Amino acid sequence: VLASKDMVFHYDSAFKDQSIPEAYETLLEAALAGDASLFIRSDHIEEAGRIVDPLLNVWDDESSGPPNVYKTGSWGPKAADTMLKSDGRSWRRLC
Repeated sequence: VLASKDMVFHYDSAFKDQSIPEAYETLLEAALAGDASLFIRSDHIEEAGRIVDPLLNVWDDESSGPPNVYKTGSWGPKAADTMLKSDGRSWRRLC
């Protein structure tokens, strides 16, 4: 039988003699130990830049105008419908 259960955990009472490490403390310890699992690889950084930089450039370009806002839970901005209609397409409403 599944049932809800309150789980109460307090680090201070469970580990009285140990302090909670700061985030950078954990990163520095991992770096000194040669553990790269907490760090992103350089090719991932470059790929993220390749994806995000064009978006940032458009946002910085004042001639692009403001973003198309829309109500949460709606089908999106009317500009999305207009964009697809210009190519003779439309969104598929599956719900």
